[in-house]
Amino acid sequence: MLTTQDFPTDFQNYLHQNTLIGIKGGRERGNFLNIWMVEVDGRYFSRSWNKSTRSWFTEFLRSGEGQIKYGENVLDVLGQQLFPNDPVQEKINLAYLQKYDQPENIFLR
Repeated sequence: MLTTQDFPTDFQNYLHQNTLIGIKGGRERGNFLNIWMVEVDGRYFSRSWNKSTRSWFTEFLRSGEGQIKYGENVLDVLGQQLFPNDPVQEKINLAYLQKYDQPENIFLR
């Protein structure tokens, strides 16, 4: 499992200063999709909106690898699914609410 210590400091700084990070699952995709990402307990987490059959998320599930783009830099990364009952999910929810608190990002049910 990779932790924040395994990522370059400039990536960590970028993530703390920006709301969008480019991501793509696998090695075959040409384009990055901008997503939200948070850091919790020394690990990075992101979520898929719809989990379509051709999404970055499903490709991570299939291959376990992908890339993150921040600014002009690209990192090769490994990823795995965190299951809904994992205790860290509550911390991730809170991290999203704290980081993405702009009015356009608030979703009221």
